Amino acid sequence: MAQKTTLKEFESVYPKLEEAILDHAKSYKLPRAELDWLKKNLEVNPLGGKCNRGMSVPDSVSLLLGKSLSEEQYFQAATLGWMTELLQAFFLVSDDIMDSSITRRGQPCWYRQEGVGMIAINDAFILESGIYILLKKFFRSHPAYVDLVELFHETTFQTEMGQLCDLLTAPEDTVNLDNFSMTKYQFIVIYKTAYYSFYLPVALALHQLNLATPKNLKQAQDILIPLGEYFQIQDDYLDNFGRPEHIGKIGTDIKDNKCSWLVNQAIEIATPEQRKILEDNYGQKDDAKEAVIKKLYDEMKLKERYEAFEEKRAAEIRAMVDQIDESEGLKKGVFEVFIDKIYKRTK
Repeated sequence: MAQKTTLKEFESVYPKLEEAILDHAKSYKLPRAELDWLKKNLEVNPLGGKCNRGMSVPDSVSLLLGKSLSEEQYFQAATLGWMTELLQAFFLVSDDIMDSSITRRGQPCWYRQEGVGMIAINDAFILESGIYILLKKFFRSHPAYVDLVELFHETTFQTEMGQLCDLLTAPEDTVNLDNFSMTKYQFIVIYKTAYYSFYLPVALALHQLNLATPKNLKQAQDILIPLGEYFQIQDDYLDNFGRPEHIGKIGTDIKDNKCSWLVNQAIEIATPEQRKILEDNYGQKDDAKEAVIKKLYDEMKLKERYEAFEEKRAAEIRAMVDQIDESEGLKKGVFEVFIDKIYKRTK
C-alpha cells in the first residue's frame, strides 16, 4: 500500500543534506563567519514552508511502487524532494528582491533581514548550487545521474523564462493592458509555475525508479502542465473571489498590476466602456479603484466563467489520466492525488 509522507518525516532528512553542503564548503576552508552565514541561509530559506513540491517526490515514488518505501528509497526520494525545495528557495529569495516584497512565511524577506541586503543575491545562487552538490554526493552512481542534472538545469531555465515574461509584461509601476493577453498569460504560468511545481517532482520520481521512458515522461508532462496551469488560474481566482480567512492572505493582484487570468478574461470580453473602466482603475494602489474592478468582475460574471473553466479542465485531465498505459510503470494514482488536492480547493 502506498504511503503518504508527513512534513515531520520529510524534514527529518534535511539536517543530513545541510551537513553535506556545509562539509563541501568546509573542504575549501571557508572561514568560520562565512560558514555560519551559509548555515543560516540554509536554515532560514529552504525551511518553514509547506514543502508540497518536495513531498510530492516521495509520495509519487510510493504511488509508482504501490507500497511503502524502504529507508534507502525514502532517503533518495526525500533528497530529490529537498533539491526541489532548494530550487524553490532560490527562486523565492530572488523573486522577493525583484518584487520588493516585505514578508515571506510570516518573517521579513531574507534580503530585508538585518545585515543581509543585496548579499541575498549571492545567497540565492548558493541555494541553487546546493542542488548540484547533493546530486553529485548522493546520485553520482545512479543510472539517471546525467538525466537528473539536465532536468534541474532545464526546469530552472524554463522557470526563469516564465519570470522574464512576467516581469516585462506586468511591471508594477507601468500599467499597460495592451501588454496583456491569454497567450502571454499561458506562457507565464506554464513556464514560471507548472514545470517546477508539478512536472519536476513526478519526473524526479520516475528517474529515481528508472521508469523515465520517453513515453512516461511525455504522458506525465501532457497531464501535469495543464494541471499546473489550472492550479495557477485557480490561485488567481481565489485572489479575488476567495475568502481571506481561507486563503490566509488578502488578495493584491488588482493593485499589483498582475497579468492574472481574471484581468485577461475581462479584457477578452470587455465592451469599450468596460475597457475604459479597466484602464482607469487596474493596477493602482487605491482601495476605491480596486473596488471598481472587483465590481466590474462581478458584473462580467467572471466567477461563473471560472467555474465553467474548472469543470471543463478537470474533466479533460481526468480523461487523460484514464488513458494512461500502466504497463510501463506509470500509475494513474500519481495524478489522481494532484487532482484531488486541487479540484474545488478554497485555500
